[in-house]
Amino acid sequence: MRRREFIRLLGGAAVTWPLAAHAQQPERMRRIGVLMNTAADDPTGQTRLLAFAQALAQAGWTDGRNVRIDIRWGAGDPERIRKYAAELVALAPDVMDHR
Repeated sequence: MRRREFIRLLGGAAVTWPLAAHAQQPERMRRIGVLMNTAADDPTGQTRLLAFAQALAQAGWTDGRNVRIDIRWGAGDPERIRKYAAELVALAPDVMDHR
């Protein structure tokens, strides 16, 4: 292989490499913030959260695979709810839900 051919081959690889790397990028991880009005150990809150996660899964969204779900439990305490709402907003979720 001559030097000119080698340089042309190397240059072509350098041009196509970023395109191939970009094509192999994983799907962007979406983020959902959930603020529950109940305590973490409340059976009703757990049932609602489970139903929410199941509905997301049926739509193709799985926590840890293509979506991250950040959950905060307000336990009916207005001060805690304000604090957790601010935390969730600071995380810049794509969607927020209050249950």
